[in-house]
Amino acid sequence: MTSVITQDGALQAVTLLSATPNVITHIKNTEADGYQAVQQGFEQVKKDKIGKALGGHLKNSKASPKIIREFIISSDLDENIKVGENLNADLFEAGQLVDVTGTSKGKGFAGTIKRHNFKRGRKTHGGRSYRRPGSIGSMYPQHIFKGKKMAGQMGHTRVTTKMLKVAFVDNELNVIGVVGAVPGPKKGIVLLKEAK
Repeated sequence: MTSVITQDGALQAVTLLSATPNVITHIKNTEADGYQAVQQGFEQVKKDKIGKALGGHLKNSKASPKIIREFIISSDLDENIKVGENLNADLFEAGQLVDVTGTSKGKGFAGTIKRHNFKRGRKTHGGRSYRRPGSIGSMYPQHIFKGKKMAGQMGHTRVTTKMLKVAFVDNELNVIGVVGAVPGPKKGIVLLKEAK
């Protein structure tokens, strides 16, 4: 993260996202697949590291991406989009609202106070329930319901932060600046979609 100064002199916290060119690996249409979608891949992997099944899928695009993602398109596809073309950071423009999806930072096994903001028990007058969850069930129906807030794995889940504003787009450096924080650690993979 960094900060930029806006036109009116305000300081804005901005997350810098590296937007390396994404190559279109496959285009799905309603006639053949039942829905419209575009598959994109980014980063490069050595050709000998790709298996036969994935290599056959990618032979038309002549690319060897490390990561492939599919985006469903509700409107009609643009006829200019073809397999093998690169999509760059210039798809986005300053002031546009986007949804950012990523995998949040993993916090490990956490108790109920850290994970669900439970209150701590009293530490005086013989209280022994300092950080315990307290009562988790009643006499009937003699079992714990699914979804009960308890201790467990915290973080490392798919999170979407909605309605973030694009501060700037640098086409030369392939960098997109987004106002605010995005989910995930440094060097994590995030997906940017136009906000609906």
